[in-house]
Amino acid sequence: QLQLVESGGGLVQPGGSLRLSCAASGFTLDTYAIGWFRQAPGKEREGVSCISSTGSRTTYADSVKGRFTISRDNAKNTVYLEMNSLKLEDTAVYYCATYGGPSTVLILRRELFGSWGPGTQVTVSS
Repeated sequence: QLQLVESGGGLVQPGGSLRLSCAASGFTLDTYAIGWFRQAPGKEREGVSCISSTGSRTTYADSVKGRFTISRDNAKNTVYLEMNSLKLEDTAVYYCATYGGPSTVLILRRELFGSWGPGTQVTVSS
């Protein structure tokens, strides 16, 4: 059974940084592109970033470009999301998921992702 678990969330001040991890159990991540999504209270779940199975391709939502970096270590079966210059509006529950869309392009659409983890809370507050 495919299982993903997120970790690394917490409370941080505006301008601060956090690194989220997405670990897999029951399968190896190296054949999957993995995406990060987030959901703030009362809002739709939105795509943040995605990385191809080898790490050679990435994509980002415009709202996080230049501030967030996605990476992966297939030897550790883990995908990371480095978040810098955090803003109040980055507050949300962050989820990782496996990508089931076309292999030639990474598309941040929720319906293309599955095997969602339970999420980790990120709160940006002064």
